[in-house]
Amino acid sequence: MKKILTSLALIGLVAAGTGVAGTWAFAAEEAHNAAAPTHFPINEPKEMSWSFTGPFGTYDKAQLQRGLKVYKEVCSACHSMNLVAFRTLSDLGYSDAQIKTLSAQYTIHDGPNDAGDMFDRPGKPSDHFPAPFANEEAAAASNGGAAPPDMSLLAKARGVERGFPQFVFDIFTQYDAGGPDYIHSLLTGYDQTPPAGMVIPEGTHYNPYFMSGVSLKMPKPLSDGQVTYDDGSPQTIDQYSRDVAAFLTWAAEPHMEDRKKMGFRVLVFLLLFGALVYLTKRKVWEAVAH
Repeated sequence: MKKILTSLALIGLVAAGTGVAGTWAFAAEEAHNAAAPTHFPINEPKEMSWSFTGPFGTYDKAQLQRGLKVYKEVCSACHSMNLVAFRTLSDLGYSDAQIKTLSAQYTIHDGPNDAGDMFDRPGKPSDHFPAPFANEEAAAASNGGAAPPDMSLLAKARGVERGFPQFVFDIFTQYDAGGPDYIHSLLTGYDQTPPAGMVIPEGTHYNPYFMSGVSLKMPKPLSDGQVTYDDGSPQTIDQYSRDVAAFLTWAAEPHMEDRKKMGFRVLVFLLLFGALVYLTKRKVWEAVAH
């Protein structure tokens, strides 16, 4: 009988201890959940002023050239731009000779040749910007398991949805800079302290503007004075971020200026055509009593 009572007492103590431990674990989980964000990005991207926004916006070629320089010297170490050909850089104001010289700085893996072998050669204007890694698996292995995305369409693929009622105003203001706004905010959003209690996974970097989680694998890519500008523009993180965001917008939509010009011409045509139709109707039916 004593053994049975002792066993029951032990079972009671274990149950009580388990209950206390469970309560502590639940409290700890609740505290963590309270610190964890419920939406991403944690901070909305800052709305910037861009030369290419609005119905009559145009690209600033000097800014695009600076953005290309930032991409070449910083971003291209990890990110590819497979859909952009060197020859399209003529839109940025480069001459054929300059484009030929720039493309020759890259090594293109080509082939097969007549012997069936692959070979390396200098780039040509008809080539596209080569990827820094042989394949996606190699890119992921060199970047902590996360392959850096291709930047060809990044400015169009990235952009935070603006909820009600903001998206209604965007219809009238013709807001179309979600991608570059997001890129600029992300690049300038490092070096911030996460809220107390938020757990940041090891090997990642906190950025409140990241749209897919509390942190990302990419470390802070830019620093003041990292890229030398020849035109006297500020050599700051903010300026680098503006310039490369503008360049990536052009890369994603190089014919934007032509599209806007065509849209304006179509609107003018429709207005004139509507006026002619109205005047024709008045002329045809003027003798008919209404």
